[in-house]
Amino acid sequence: MTRRVLLVDDDMAVREALGQTLELADCQPVLAGSFVAAKDHITRAFDGIIVSDIRMPGRDGFHLLDYAGSVDPELPVILLTGQGDIPMAVQAMEAGAFSFLEKPCAPATLIAGVERAMEQRSVVLENRRLKLELESGDAAARMLFGTSILAQELRDRVRQVARAGADVLVTGEPGSGTPKVAEVIHLLSASARHPFIKRSAAAIDGAALRAALQQAGAGTLYLDEVWGLSDEAQFALLDAFEAGQSARVVAGSTQDLRKLARSGAFSRDLAVRLDLMQVRVPALRERMEDVPVLFGHYVAQACEQANLPMPPITSEDIARQMAKEWPGNARALMNAAMRFALGVQEDAPMTGLGLSEQMAKVERSLLIEALRRTGGNATETAKALQVARKTFYDKLAKHDLRAEDYRLTEG
Repeated sequence: MTRRVLLVDDDMAVREALGQTLELADCQPVLAGSFVAAKDHITRAFDGIIVSDIRMPGRDGFHLLDYAGSVDPELPVILLTGQGDIPMAVQAMEAGAFSFLEKPCAPATLIAGVERAMEQRSVVLENRRLKLELESGDAAARMLFGTSILAQELRDRVRQVARAGADVLVTGEPGSGTPKVAEVIHLLSASARHPFIKRSAAAIDGAALRAALQQAGAGTLYLDEVWGLSDEAQFALLDAFEAGQSARVVAGSTQDLRKLARSGAFSRDLAVRLDLMQVRVPALRERMEDVPVLFGHYVAQACEQANLPMPPITSEDIARQMAKEWPGNARALMNAAMRFALGVQEDAPMTGLGLSEQMAKVERSLLIEALRRTGGNATETAKALQVARKTFYDKLAKHDLRAEDYRLTEG
C-alpha cells in the first residue's frame, strides 16, 4: 500500500510536527509550505494522498483541492482547518475532499484519516494497473492475475507452452482455473485465429471426441477433467494422436493421471502422451499474496456484470479473505467477491483468528513475498515496502523471519 503523503501547511512549526507524526506511523511525508511548492508533486503519477491546510496565503486549500481534482479526480485530499467552521467543512466535502479534520488534530485522528485515504488510493491504483494490463498486455497478462512469483512463473510457463505447439496437460486443484489457463494457451498460440472447442471429458464417447477434433480443425480442443474419458474415448484419442490430427489437444485434470494409470483406471499410453508438456496451476493457498489483487479484480468484475457501484475494500476486508484457507481456490474467492459486491454478509471466518491475528497474517505474507522478490536483500526489501530499515527488521523479528533464508544461491 502507498505510504506517501503530500503535506501542505504554511505554518512551519505545524508542518514539521505533522510530518513527524506521519513518519512515526511509517508514512513518507513530502512537506510543502504553499500551493506553489506542492503543485509540482500533484501529478497523475503521484501514488500518495494529500493533507492540506485550508487557510494559507495566496492559493488556499480549496484551490489546491480544485487543482488536484483536475489532475486526478480520484486523488484523496484531506483538508485541515483551525476554525472549526461547519459550513466550511460541508463546502470542502461538496467540493470533493476525502475528509475534513479540525486543527489541532490529535495524532491518532490524523493517522486514522490518512490510513483510510491510503487504502482507497491503493485500490484505485491497483485497478488502474489491472486495466492497463488488460488494455496493453497479452492474453496471459489480461487473464491470469496475480503479482506473486508463482503467478508470474505461471504466465511465463503458459507463454512458453503456447509457443511450443505441442499437446498440453494442465493440472491443478478443483477451482484453480485450469479451463482459463487452457484458453490462454490457445490465445497465445499460432492457432489463436482458429476455433477453441471445450468439452467435458466425461460427457463424450469416441464418436463425439472425433467430431470435436474435426470441429476444432487447426485450432484447439480442450478436454476438461480428461481422467473422466471412457475407455472408448481414450482409445479414440490415442488413435487421433497416431494419425497426426490437426487440432491441438489441451487436457485439464484435477487428478494424477500417472497414479490413475498405475491403478489401471486410465490408459498408461495416454497418460504418458499427455504428460509430455505440463502446466501446473498453483493452489491459492500457495500464493496468498495474490488474494488482494484477485479479490479486487473479482469484485470489480461482479459490480460491472451486476451494474453496481464499486464498494470500498478496506484492509479489514482483505484481512478476512487472507485468513481463509481457500480449499475451493479461485472459484471460491470469486463467489466471495460476488457476495461482497452484492452486500451479502459473510459468515465469520472459521479460523478463529481475531482481526489483529488476521492483519498479522497479511503482513507476514507480504514480507515473505517481498523477500522472495529481492532474493533476501534486506535493503532492497525495505525500500520496496517503503519502510525504514529499523521498522523492517522489527517486523522480521515479530514474524520470526530471516532475510538470509530467502537469499538466492548459485548451483
